[in-house]
Amino acid sequence: MTDKTQVNERIFLSPPHMGGTEIDYVMQAFKSNYIAPTGPQLAQFEQAFSKLTGMKHCVAVASGTAAMHLVLRTLGVKAGDYVLASTLTFIGSVSPITFLDAKPVFIDCDVKTWTMDPNLVAEAIKQLKAKGHLPAVVVPTDLYGQSSDVDALRAICDPEGIPVVVDSAEALGATYCGESAGKRGRAAIFSFNGNKIITTSGGGMLATDDEQIASRCKHLSTQAREPFLHYEHEEVGYNYRMSNVLAGIGIGQLEVLAERVNRKRAIFDAYVEELGGLHGVSFMPEADYGRSTRWLTVALVDSDKFGATPNEIIAALDAENIESRPVWKPMHMQPAFAGCMTAGGAVSERFFRDGICLPSGTLMSDEQQARVCSIFRKMAK
Repeated sequence: MTDKTQVNERIFLSPPHMGGTEIDYVMQAFKSNYIAPTGPQLAQFEQAFSKLTGMKHCVAVASGTAAMHLVLRTLGVKAGDYVLASTLTFIGSVSPITFLDAKPVFIDCDVKTWTMDPNLVAEAIKQLKAKGHLPAVVVPTDLYGQSSDVDALRAICDPEGIPVVVDSAEALGATYCGESAGKRGRAAIFSFNGNKIITTSGGGMLATDDEQIASRCKHLSTQAREPFLHYEHEEVGYNYRMSNVLAGIGIGQLEVLAERVNRKRAIFDAYVEELGGLHGVSFMPEADYGRSTRWLTVALVDSDKFGATPNEIIAALDAENIESRPVWKPMHMQPAFAGCMTAGGAVSERFFRDGICLPSGTLMSDEQQARVCSIFRKMAK
């Protein structure tokens, strides 16, 4: 009997997709011998990213988590502070809060956008103020390629003097009110992990219009070295700067970002056309204030109506050498954050229970997507 994995090529959830010019920029780094963390490609990548997003100052670092750590410290988050964060997110968005010994407060998502619910933010701030506390920062996550409603959040936070730092790790290429995802926050962070819409294999970016924030983050990202001939340190920093070689990959990846976004959206539309009519199946909505990248296509499955649970569908796909995953498990349900304050929770818990992330790689062929849809349909009653 022939092993199915030998017959069916593996379909990954969201694998890297090179455009072809990345190797040219990497070779420039090699030829110039700028293999150290800084160099021409790093500066070029930051400048290109700034031009793309419209954010004046960009600092390329080792990961999106590193970028979040830097900006939270720069904004003065300290031990005992409260930081409001999306509960429906990846842990890298919120773990830096704990690096600073601050306390995360998890906010449920709005059912219409799947991003941080502004009404629950207002509620949480009111509760904390009644106890004599004011949140230090609010961190909404731009989920699965969709921007948060930053204006609504700032309308609540600005009068209190609370900065909004947008976790746009999943949303490069998305827009909010005609601008880049994250631009209307005090700062935004992005990720170039291998599964993101563009990748540098690993890496992240801090982007902001605030020169002081960018300068301070860059200083901390290079071990907080002072400008002396010898190594002088007045405080402890981090080894967080992105490699010049990886920045070369990023330059090439930025050149194909628009193509990748269009392809991701086409993949989403094809799933909706093929599966949207099935009983009990719906898809993540697009907010009316922006354009999502549809980084991952996410479906909700009512198992009673459909006849199978998301986990059963995931298992069926895996048996055919196809990768799919559940929706993020909410942070307030994670053992690592047991006991943390939470506002709401039922919406994100339902999305976790009923959600499935379908293969969304831009290298996926129409035939491969049809295979995914065929297996999905077979699981229905």
